[in-house]
Parts: sequence; C-alpha cells; structure tokens
Amino acid sequence: MGSVQIVTTILAAGITAVAVWLAVRAVMKMTAVIRLGQPAPERFADKGARTRKMLVETAGHTRMLKWGVVGAAHWFVMVGFIVLSLLVLEAYFEVVTPTGGLPIIGHWTVFGLATEIITVLGLVGILVLMAIRLRNRPNRPGGRSRFTGSTMWQGYFVEWIVLLVLIFGLVIRGFKVATDHFEYPVWATPVSHAVGAILPDWSDGASVAALIKIVISMTWLIVISLNVTMGVAWHRFLAFPNIFFKRDPEKPAGSGLGPLRPMTSEGKPLDFEEADPEKDQFGVAQVEQFTWKGLLDFSTCTECGRCQSQCPAWNTGKPLSPKLLVLSLRDHAYAKAPYLLAGGGKDLTGEEKATQAQLAHLDVLSLAEGDKPLIGTAEEGGVIDPDVLWSCTTCGACVEQCPVDIEHVDHIVDMRRYQVLIESSFPSEAGVMLRNLENKGNPWGAPQNTREDWTKGLDFEVPRVGEVDDFEYLFWVGCAGAFEDRAKKTTRAVATLLNEAGVSFAILGEGETCSGDPARRIGNEFVFQMLAQQNVETLNEAFEGREKTKRKIVATCPHCFNTLGNEYGQLGGEFEVVHHTQLLAHLVSTGKLTPVQPVDGGVTYHDPCYLGRHNRVFAAPREVLGDSIQGELTEMPRNSERSFCCGAGGARMWMEEKIGKRINVDRVEEAMATGARTVAVGCPFCSTMLNDGVNGKGAGEQVEVVDVASVLLRSVKPEQPRGDKEATPVVG
Repeated sequence: MGSVQIVTTILAAGITAVAVWLAVRAVMKMTAVIRLGQPAPERFADKGARTRKMLVETAGHTRMLKWGVVGAAHWFVMVGFIVLSLLVLEAYFEVVTPTGGLPIIGHWTVFGLATEIITVLGLVGILVLMAIRLRNRPNRPGGRSRFTGSTMWQGYFVEWIVLLVLIFGLVIRGFKVATDHFEYPVWATPVSHAVGAILPDWSDGASVAALIKIVISMTWLIVISLNVTMGVAWHRFLAFPNIFFKRDPEKPAGSGLGPLRPMTSEGKPLDFEEADPEKDQFGVAQVEQFTWKGLLDFSTCTECGRCQSQCPAWNTGKPLSPKLLVLSLRDHAYAKAPYLLAGGGKDLTGEEKATQAQLAHLDVLSLAEGDKPLIGTAEEGGVIDPDVLWSCTTCGACVEQCPVDIEHVDHIVDMRRYQVLIESSFPSEAGVMLRNLENKGNPWGAPQNTREDWTKGLDFEVPRVGEVDDFEYLFWVGCAGAFEDRAKKTTRAVATLLNEAGVSFAILGEGETCSGDPARRIGNEFVFQMLAQQNVETLNEAFEGREKTKRKIVATCPHCFNTLGNEYGQLGGEFEVVHHTQLLAHLVSTGKLTPVQPVDGGVTYHDPCYLGRHNRVFAAPREVLGDSIQGELTEMPRNSERSFCCGAGGARMWMEEKIGKRINVDRVEEAMATGARTVAVGCPFCSTMLNDGVNGKGAGEQVEVVDVASVLLRSVKPEQPRGDKEATPVVG
C-alpha cells in the first residue's frame, strides 16, 4: 500500500463512518415518527400477495412505465442504483489498491458486461430525467408544472449525484485500462476501454477516482440523513415497504381506489352504536391520528407531481394539489415529532397529555407546531386550508397515478370526517343535502312515494321485488335515476332495453333509499352507515336464500355501483353488482340486443371516475357505443384511466364551485374540441355536470350529452326521440 492509498483509505473510512452514523440516526428518527401513527393491523394480511405485488411494481415498474420515456429512464436509473451499489462497494477495495476488485464475482466477464451495460443505460436514463426536469421546471414560460411546489434543489442534487457516481465508475475502469490492470475484454466493456484510451497511465488514478466516487456517494448519504423529509431521495428505500403495505395488493391499479377505508379507532372499525367521541377517534384531527401507513405515505412522497398533473382541482385553479397536501402533512409530522416523542399531544377532549417537565426541554418551534390546527386558514395557522380539503372530488386521479401507492383520497376523507362529525364544519350548501339524506332518504329531498314515477308511460310493466317470484337482476335505480329528469330518461332506457332483451328484473321501488355515497365522501360516516345498513337489510331480504353469485344487482349510477359492490361488504352486504353498460355490452355481444340504425354525427365518451378509474370499467361502454354508431369512437385526449373529472364526485355535486375555472366547463371544452355532436356518459352526475357545461357554453343546439343506454336504445329502436332539451338541469 503506497502513501496515496493510505490517504485514500483513511479518508474513505472517515467519511463512510460519519455517513453511516448519520444514516442510522435518520432511519431511527423516521421509524419513530411513523410509529406515532395509529394501528393498521389489516396491512399485515396476505403477505404472499403483498410480496408479489411489491416485486412486480418495483422490478416491473408497472406504475411508472405508463409514462413511457420517463418510466423507462427511471427503470434504468433504479436498476443502476441497485446493481451498481456493488461497484461502490468495489471502490473500497480500490482505494486500498488500484488493482483491487470485488472478491469472487469481481473477475467474472459476465459481471463486467452486465455492469457496463447498466452503467451506460443508467447514464442515458439520468440524462433524460435531468432534461425532463429542466424542461418542466416551475419557472419555465407558460403553463403549470408538475414540479410546482417540489423542492427543486433536492431533485437536481440527487440527479447530479447519480450522474457523477456513474461517470466516476467509468473513470475508475478507465484508469485500470490505462495501467493495464483491467480484467475484462474489450468486447464486454467497450466504453470502459474507450475511456481508458484517453486517460494517462497513472498508477494511483484508480484509487483517487475510487475515493472521489466514495466521497460523492457518502455526501449524498450525509445530505439525505440530515434531511429526513427529502422524499426524492428516501423513496428509494421507502417505496418498497409502502407498496408492500398498500391497502389491497390484489388491485390492478391504485390500492386506494374504489371503497374508502372504514372509520377506525385504535385500529378497530368504529361501532357508532357504542362509540364515544371522548374515547374513540372520529376521523383525523391531529397528524398523529393518521395510521402509521399514512405517515409512511407522507414520508415516501417523491415530489414527482404526477398526482398534481392529473388533479382536476389543481388544473382548474383550485388550491388543492394532492402532492402539496401530502408534503404539508409530512413536514408538519416531522416538525411536530419532537413534541410528540416527548409525550406531548392532545387527547380526544383536547387536553394536553404531557406534563410541563416533559416539555421543558423542547424548543419553541416544536411546541408551536404542536398547537397548529390540522385544518385551518393561514390566519389560524392551519396545516391544511379548508379550501384545499373541500376542493377534492375524490376522483382518484392522484391515487391512480402515484408510482409509490400513496392513498391520498383516504387521507382527505379521514380529515373531512372529523370536520363534519365533530366540528360540524363543512360548506354550508352541503348541509341541505345531508338533511335531505337524513329526513327524505335522497339528496334532493323528493318525496319517497315518487320513487317509482319514472315507470309511468312505459309500454310494459316494471316488476317490483315481492310481486314476482323470481328475477335475475335487481335493478338499483338510485336517487338520480328516480328523481332527476335527465337521469330518469336513462332509467327508462335501461328498463326498456332489459325488457327488449328478455332479461328478468325487478326494482325495490319505495323500498330503496340513497346508497349513502354523498354522505360518505363528504365525511358523514354516521349518515352513510344509517342509510347503508337500511339498504343492506332490504337487499338481504330481497335476495333471501340466494348464494352470492345469484344476488345480482345492476346499477346505472357508478357511485351506487361502487358503494353497493365495494363498500356494503363492510356492513354484511355481499352482492354481485354490475354497471348497466356492462350488462348492455353482454346483451349486445350475445345477440339479445341488436343495433340496427347507426347513430350519426360523431360520438365521444366521457369516463365517469367511479366507473372507470375506481373500478376499471373502460371497455364495456365503448363496446356498446361502437356497436351503436357502427364505427370508431372519437376519444378525448384525456380518457380511460387518465380521464378528467366532471367535478361532481366527493359530494361536490352539492357544493358551489367558487374558485378558479369550473371543472365541468374544462371537460366540456375538451369534448367539444373533438367535433362530436354527442357526448356519451355512463353516470347521472356526469350527465348533469356536462349538460350544465354545454349550456353554459351556449352550445346546447350543437352538442348533446346523453347516457350510453340512450345511445344504444336509439340504435336498437330508431323510433326513439332524440334530445333532453326539455329537462330542467340540476345545478351542482
């Protein structure tokens, strides 16, 4: 060992010791913060499925590859980080001796070939990612960036570290080539040999370059250890457990889509008959009341902004960005952690749990963080502004796009639950809807005895449950389908088509009440459970004696479809629920319905969030429309899993949209730009919102918004009248 190697070895050992010590301290701090969250015992079930899903999503990059070039570049960088960590380890042998290498595998040609390929592809990948970040920098001219609000220096820092580590890996090999100490042939490592051809014959070059590589790597570790909220770096480690502990590992897309998490207290579902607000947790009022998985979510956020770029609220000038919401909760959790770890915090009655002695050593900033309200305006010092909380449509675009499976919608609704149930703080106009649900069983407050009025004038009898001995499908009409004028046209169209196809079905009539979706999404779990339990009891009675596969329900409203099929199981209601477009597609494909007259003028289709993104029903409505128009559907740029919301979900249907551009107008402009005369929908909420948008644009004579079922009915029975012009729009 020469003098140069003595120096490089000492320096490498010194900086590594500091970095490792800081990293261990950082990991302990992060673990302590995440453990502050509430229990979530269900996250440990199905370990085999969780392991498989984690490996598929990480190794296969299934979430990232949807973004094409970005996903591919990120995959090469990820693989480079994992595999080329061996070359960082090898650098510790090379600082000791310039001819050093990894034991055993370090001399294998296949190892040299593999690391050469990964290095080159990693270099290409990181350069692509750097170019994309620069092209989308927040201060660039024109448009909002998905990086707006991200801590840009951290992204640049991480990317430059990766680039320099890869470059110095080649430099080390180049010096070995130049000094004739390289063990791999030219065919396996052509780039390394090319670098060696331009480097001098410096015997200590490999050791010095190895030291620089170690210093760069350990500088990265030191910086991220001193910044535990640096998600752009820490996600390399946290993404694996965050994906492993996702809510439902069997889901093809975002785990937090479809049903909401039930309300829990101390990790157990909340029983409203026995719950006590002074002893049981109602929603989330403090950051430590999120589950530990929620705190892991916040810690894992990469600040990539994919959620932000797809969010309908953010894209129409609302203050909500799913990314910024998560970052605010993350920063608050870590700033509040010293206070909480010292024993501080408020109990469920609002009283301080810690003694003065426990808090005496804390700095004023930690104490101040402990006093911040989770929801509050800037003047109140709140972490999350109320306008942010109530801008969410729960469309799920953020959850679907997140590459590390953060469950944004669950966290937003948990905060809403506390605001509604304990604080009674929510947009005032939504109060009318909630009172109508409690008193009338529907959001419009219509009399229950008018639920069957839509059947009047039909040329066939609509059977009721109890009046017929048997039926294949229970037709869940829904509140909109029973009371809202446009939606009643859809209900009549579906009933007509089912009758035409010879499908035996029955309705509950006055026995049906609201599914509870608006109440649950706004945060009123009590009203949801009241309605849901009543419906579950009614449905179980209607299907008495049938096994689950024969307890079939068809629904025209995706919100009812999602609630009955995905959430009623939490309350003992197990049913096979299909959307009407799925059933109609089946009836057409089996020849029970035959489209005969093409619908002309061009048709585009708007994917309802709770049908498409939340429940992955994309093909069925398109198949029905394709058969009806006997041609190609004109797709909007944002469609299928990236469809843009109509603005009505999350109970926004019953709240005024006062900030920024109206979401439905943005969507209508996109639909009109296709040139299609007909905008087909599969949801009564979407129908209302898009009709209002069309009328607001003064385009009611040029563009018609109509349900998929009505489009099919016109094709099957061409004598059906066109247009919904006489219908009175419901303002959301």
